Amino acid sequence: MNFTRRTALALSTLALASASMLTPGQAEMLDVEKDELKFGFIKLTDMAPLAIAYEKGYFEDEGLFVTLEPQANWKVLLDRVITGELDGAHMLAGQPLAATIGFGTKAHIVTPFSMDLNGNGITVSNEVWELMKPHLEKGPDGKPVHPIKADALKKVVDGFKAQGRPFNMGMVFPVSTHNYELRYWLASGGIHPGYYSPSDVSGQIGADALLSVTPPPQMPATLEAGTIDGYCVGEPWNQAAVFKGIGVPVITDYEIWKNNPEKVFGLTKEFTEENPNTTLALTKALIRAAKWLDENDNANRAEAVEILARSEYVGADAEVIANSMTGTFEYEKGDKRAVPDFNVFYRYYATYPYYSDAVWYLTQMRRWGQIPEAKSDEWFHETAKSVYLPDIYLKAARMLVDEGHVAEADFPWDTDGYRAPTPAADIIDGIAYDGKAPNDYLDSLTIGLKGEEVVGG
Repeated sequence: MNFTRRTALALSTLALASASMLTPGQAEMLDVEKDELKFGFIKLTDMAPLAIAYEKGYFEDEGLFVTLEPQANWKVLLDRVITGELDGAHMLAGQPLAATIGFGTKAHIVTPFSMDLNGNGITVSNEVWELMKPHLEKGPDGKPVHPIKADALKKVVDGFKAQGRPFNMGMVFPVSTHNYELRYWLASGGIHPGYYSPSDVSGQIGADALLSVTPPPQMPATLEAGTIDGYCVGEPWNQAAVFKGIGVPVITDYEIWKNNPEKVFGLTKEFTEENPNTTLALTKALIRAAKWLDENDNANRAEAVEILARSEYVGADAEVIANSMTGTFEYEKGDKRAVPDFNVFYRYYATYPYYSDAVWYLTQMRRWGQIPEAKSDEWFHETAKSVYLPDIYLKAARMLVDEGHVAEADFPWDTDGYRAPTPAADIIDGIAYDGKAPNDYLDSLTIGLKGEEVVGG
C-alpha cells in the first residue's frame, strides 16, 4: 500500500463530500469488505488491464489499494489464489474451469471479467520455417499468403518422423488457450497433437507433435537452445523471436479463430461470496481500464506500451511490445502486417464473461481427453454457469454507466450469455462453433474424442 496516495485520496474524498460537490451522476463509493488486495499476473501484454487500473487510479477510485505481483508460472499463480496468498489473478481462461471440475488442483474458481480477445501466436524455429517455405502459397509480392495452415507443417513433421526425430512444441500450461489453439491448428492440418488420459497426463498419447509446458518468458530461449521446434504463446514472446532472429511467427490466434476469448480475471468463489462489494469494485476498475486501452481507435496504446515495458510489469523492450500492441504483427523479419485486432480489450463486448466462451474451453478439454468421459450438453452449460459470472459484470457495468464513465451501448444487456454462433469462415478449419450445442460441435471435428469415445477404448 502506498500511504501517500491513500491519504491523498481520503482527504480529497472528505473535501468533496463536505462541500457537497458530488454531481447526480456520481454514485457513492461501495462499502468494500476488503480494501487492501494483492493480485497476481504473468509477464504478458494481456495483463494490461491490471496495470492500467493501477496506474490510472481506477482501483483507488473504488477504494481499493492494490499490489500487483508477477508470478513464476501459471501453476504457482493458481495455487496462490486457492490458498489466499493472492486475492485474485490474471488467469488462463481454462484455469477456473479445470479447477472447478477437478482437472489438476480441485477448487471452485470463478470469473466476473474476461480480460481480452486474441493476443497469441504460433512461432517455429528458423530450421522448421525453411522446411515449410517450399510448401507455402506465395502472393504477387513473393511473401507467404496468410493465414498459413498447418498442412505445410505436416510435411515437415512427417519428415522428422521419417528420420526418427521427435517434433517438439511448447505451450504454456495444459489448460491454456495456447495449448488448445496450438492443438486446433495442428489438427486442422492433419497433425495429431495427442491425447490425455487419467493415467497419462502428458497429453502425448498417439501424438505426431509432442507438446510440453514452457513458461512464457522462457519460450524464446528454449527455442534457441533447440529443445523445442516451435511454440504457442502470448505476446511479447512471439515478437521476441523475430527481434532475436531465432524463429518466425507463422500464424496468430486471430487467424485461427477470429476474436477468440483469451484470459480472465480469476477469484475463488469463497472470495466473491465473502466480499461481494469488493468483487463489484474491482470489476468496475477493470472495465474502466479495458475501455481506456481500446478507446479512440487504440489511441492510448503507445502509452500502454511504455507502462507495460517497465520491469514491474512485462519487462520487455518497448519496441518488442509495440510490434503487436499497436495494431501490427511481424511474421518473418521485415514482413510486418496490419492486424488492428491482434489485442482487443474492450471492443466486441470483449470483457463480458460469455458462457459460450467457457463451453468452448470445456469442449477442448473433452476433445483431447482431459475430460475422459462423455458429458451431456446440460453438463457443459451448468459448468459454464458455475464459473462465469455475468450478473456481477453487468451490475458493475450498470454502476459505471450511471456514473458516466462508460456508455450504455458498450454492454450486451439483453444477452442470454451465449455469443451468436461463430461462422465457419472465421475459423481456420472451416467448422462453425455454436456454444449452445457442444456435443454437435465435437462431433463435427475430424480429429479428437466424440460421443462415448474414451482414450484407449
